Amino acid sequence: MSLPVQEDEKTFIPQFLEQAGAAGADALITVNPRIPLAQIDAEASAGLAQDIKVMAEGFGGRLFIRFAPDMNAGWAAWGQKPVEYIAAFRAVTAAVRGAVEEPVMVWSPFQGRDYPFVQAPDVAQPGSPGFKVLDTNSDGVWNLEDAAYSPYYPGDDAVDWVGLSAFLDDSVGGPPVNSLPAADGLTRMLGPAQPVRAAVDADFYASYAVARAKPLLLETGAFYSPASGGPAEADIKSAWLSQILASPAAGYNNVRAVLWNETVELRASGEVAIDWRLTADPGTASTLAAGLKQADFQTGAPTAAAGGDAASSPPGGRVVAGGWAWLAAAAVLALAAALWVLPFRRPAARSWAYQEEHVRDRRVDMLRGMAILFVVVNHVGLTSLFQLLTQETIGAVSGAEFFVLLSGAVLGMVYGPKIRDNPGDVVDKTTGRSWKLYVTALTVVMTVFLISLIPLIQSSVLTSFTDQGTSGAGTAAAGRSYDMYSEVEGLLQFPVPAWLIPKILLLEFGPWQFNIMGLYVVLLLLSPLVLWALSRKLAWLVLLVSAALYTVGALSRIRLLPSQFEDSFPLLVWQILFVLGLTAGYYRGPLVEWFSRHKSVLAFCALLTVFFALFAWSNPYLSNAYDVRLALLPDALHRTLYGGYFGRTYLGAGRLINVVVVVITAYTLLTAYWKLLDRALGWFLIPLGQATLYVFIIHVFLILALANVPALQLGNIWLNTGAYVLVLGLVWTMVKTKFLFRIIPR
Repeated sequence: MSLPVQEDEKTFIPQFLEQAGAAGADALITVNPRIPLAQIDAEASAGLAQDIKVMAEGFGGRLFIRFAPDMNAGWAAWGQKPVEYIAAFRAVTAAVRGAVEEPVMVWSPFQGRDYPFVQAPDVAQPGSPGFKVLDTNSDGVWNLEDAAYSPYYPGDDAVDWVGLSAFLDDSVGGPPVNSLPAADGLTRMLGPAQPVRAAVDADFYASYAVARAKPLLLETGAFYSPASGGPAEADIKSAWLSQILASPAAGYNNVRAVLWNETVELRASGEVAIDWRLTADPGTASTLAAGLKQADFQTGAPTAAAGGDAASSPPGGRVVAGGWAWLAAAAVLALAAALWVLPFRRPAARSWAYQEEHVRDRRVDMLRGMAILFVVVNHVGLTSLFQLLTQETIGAVSGAEFFVLLSGAVLGMVYGPKIRDNPGDVVDKTTGRSWKLYVTALTVVMTVFLISLIPLIQSSVLTSFTDQGTSGAGTAAAGRSYDMYSEVEGLLQFPVPAWLIPKILLLEFGPWQFNIMGLYVVLLLLSPLVLWALSRKLAWLVLLVSAALYTVGALSRIRLLPSQFEDSFPLLVWQILFVLGLTAGYYRGPLVEWFSRHKSVLAFCALLTVFFALFAWSNPYLSNAYDVRLALLPDALHRTLYGGYFGRTYLGAGRLINVVVVVITAYTLLTAYWKLLDRALGWFLIPLGQATLYVFIIHVFLILALANVPALQLGNIWLNTGAYVLVLGLVWTMVKTKFLFRIIPR
């Protein structure tokens, strides 16, 4: 659960406890803070404790509360802040003990073999009080020789059980490696954590389980990457399991519980699937069953079954499986076929078609309006019904890909006819537009920084970023927190550090929701060269060079610029969408004519679009209680395919194809059903599509405003949906009334 507790958690946590009680089981709840540790005081802790008390009413087993695990790791949003962490843990412990009968408070760091790991971006600096706590040997350096656990220990009086996350994983953040465990692998983790260590941390098991007489909860799992070769999955996991099950016989009598990580994750920008699970494969599951019969672990119910419906399902969305899932897929295909056939079979339907009656192609405006709508909804990030429409609903794509592709298309349509006769004018106008975007980006970056200095405004939604596992660092970085303005405070010094000014001018800081602006600045500067090549009938060369750069960028992960946008939108990779758009916009007329003569190609694109949508609907991720998933593919297979071909940051080949065919299909759909779609959606989407830069700027400050409304942070789906309606209505009204159009660029 979260702290503060989210609205949907108040529903599914009690259902989870009901299931556990019905099975006579104990229950472990991990509490992950969603607010800074410094804000977790007695009042915040009391609210959490009261929520737990209400949710756990009637539960008969022991309730384990594991607060903010892996606190010694930089990838945790609350990681490597020992002073704040200890204060928060003690406050939570005191509050929970006062509200719940005999809770078991668990302190659980990550095993310190490679401590201090990749350090958190905002770790204490030398000379600060926080650094002194981390520098346990007082040598002025925070490194391997400093204690991995003791700076974070809240005290014997606040801790009932100790825990340790200790996984068999020899990849250590590098390329995936399938390997058998060393014969003493578990001993190395529970015993000496590192070759040189302060005495208190030389042996985690001896120092924290034995010396303090604390039971130990061991969280573990065995690394296996299906695509990485090496030993077989069953051999790896059974070998590691045998060490776990033999731990009591090996002298680890204080190991009282084992938590095996039954998940599949993606690493390396979503390109490598890691299957930690023990029970998914019948072979390893049978090994577990056989091992438990011989081991000294209790596998029965520790308490009397409390009754109730253990099979009740939590409201985390709905999964449609089996025949119903395939029936739904067939219905979607039938609907797509009907939409394709209708304009050919019914003469009346032909009157719905798009007529070339405007200087602007309003179909493109509507598509751009859809793209900016997706961007705004997803950047605001509130749990709402809008997520069902914008989070990879029409395929494994997001608004950003559409936006870059369509921006190139518009540029090709506008300046393509002018490049041959007046290239100088094209250079002047694209350069001027690039300069306007650059000045706009600098203005937004510095405005947000100035706002962040106001104590009463919660600006962390813009000035920090919590990785969801979709960035260039991959899913292994999920949960890691970044300070997007980590060094800009130097502007408040006198004199201002000389090294800081170039960093600001190169857009190395700023809200993550706005960093794509730097990509547009660079692409606009390069666009006249691409247009000139197209005007010389060198489209084949343009596309070949673009594809080569994309391939080099995707494989090598080369970063050309220090600018922040390279973290999420690597220039070598994302240029291909812009170049494809430029080319399509330049050849818009011939392309439309070609497709009209080759309707079979259009039909194939439409069919691919439907298949991509069905693939996206098979995603195991459910955004909220009203989300629906079609179980058309096994979870592991979907994750493997998604990770291998649909990565976002480095634009997997599947995602790239998905974007292109969706745009072609959507443009075709708008052409055939324009009057209907224009009447239904055009009034809203077209104004947004014609003022995308304005909307993009405004949305940054709307995000800030919504983040300062406490009621919207509780996860109430209906309240948040209403807030979205009001915000989107406000943005549309501002565009229609041209509010501040003379000041805010469009």
